[in-house]
Amino acid sequence: MTTRDKVVLAYSGGLDTSVLVRVLSNDYGYDVVACHIDVGEARDPEYIVTRAKKAGAVAVEFVPAQDEFAKDFCFPALQANALYQGVYPLSAALSRPLISRHLVAAARKHGASAVAHGSTGKGNDQVRFDLAVQGLAPDLKVVAPQREKNMTRDDAIAYAAQHDIDIPVTAKKPFSVDENIWGRSIEGGVLEDPNQEPPEDAFAWTKSWKDAPNEPRHVVVKFEKGLPVALDGRALGPAALIKAIGAIAGEHGVGRIDLMEDRMVGIKSRENYECPAAISLITAHRDLERFTTLGASQRVKQMLDQKYAELIYEGFWFSPYRDALQAFNDVHDQYTTGEVTLRMFKGSVVAVGRTSAYGLYNHALSTYGAGDAFDHRAAEGFIKLTGLQLQLHARMHSTPAGPGAK
Repeated sequence: MTTRDKVVLAYSGGLDTSVLVRVLSNDYGYDVVACHIDVGEARDPEYIVTRAKKAGAVAVEFVPAQDEFAKDFCFPALQANALYQGVYPLSAALSRPLISRHLVAAARKHGASAVAHGSTGKGNDQVRFDLAVQGLAPDLKVVAPQREKNMTRDDAIAYAAQHDIDIPVTAKKPFSVDENIWGRSIEGGVLEDPNQEPPEDAFAWTKSWKDAPNEPRHVVVKFEKGLPVALDGRALGPAALIKAIGAIAGEHGVGRIDLMEDRMVGIKSRENYECPAAISLITAHRDLERFTTLGASQRVKQMLDQKYAELIYEGFWFSPYRDALQAFNDVHDQYTTGEVTLRMFKGSVVAVGRTSAYGLYNHALSTYGAGDAFDHRAAEGFIKLTGLQLQLHARMHSTPAGPGAK
């Protein structure tokens, strides 16, 4: 009997990867090892394992990774206030390098010659998976059947029906959902119409502003060196804290995102997300940074935060580029310690208070009332020196009638 090569498939248990177990086995001739990395979406691990085996996997790896995801991926992104295009907290994008790391580990364990994923040829995940594997194990082949066979979602649904594969998606409710503790992505169906308001049944984690409580909720987040460590005075681990604040924020309608997103392949895509925890924590972290760090450093960091978000989106997590930006963030956040009070109400979250032993706010210097310790006369010399170059330029290039006169 000829021994078949093994491939490790990133197995979500959803439509695409359930179909791909059979495609990789029947069409590609691989023995398939299904690898599910639980970053917060697994409700029933036993069911996922059973479904993968039923689809034809010769082995299944189920990896509990919520704490690893929170600590090693979500929190560094939080330090960077990472929002792609200023809006999206990169929930799905952040999970791809973690999944890839475990795909490589499973490939080594099972002696596989390749890893596989269910990304299409026009999505972003294909880039993230491919680059992460290349950065970790360039000897492994990367197989992407949906990209290689140009399979659409309708093709996958039809293939599943033809081969009696149990899938959680139907043509009547074609939402494709990807979720983890940092956020939930919803695609497909009516959401592909950019002028169609998302229906309420697309959402699972956040209440509509109409159904949210009529009274605001105040939440206090404690940070140490830029990382959240407690919620309302209760110390929590990374994953537990993310879940706790996400539940509160979702109850108040915080975290719904509707983005006309620029994908890497050059097309615009309408993307909907629910990211209550991420939006809340980034709001708090960014506020505390402003309170505890020098303005010059903060201005540089704002530019680098955008670059950090882009590198996550574009698949460069395992790169010297990210390592360098992370080193800057670690130093920048060494005094980002303190507490921020958030107010959540009817879909909004804002910082309404902050306190820190390292806060650079000085009341005596800032106040206009009694106790003002600022030497107002010092400003005259500052303004004179700052404007000196403008005076010289104006005198050299201006006519008596003024600049631009003819």
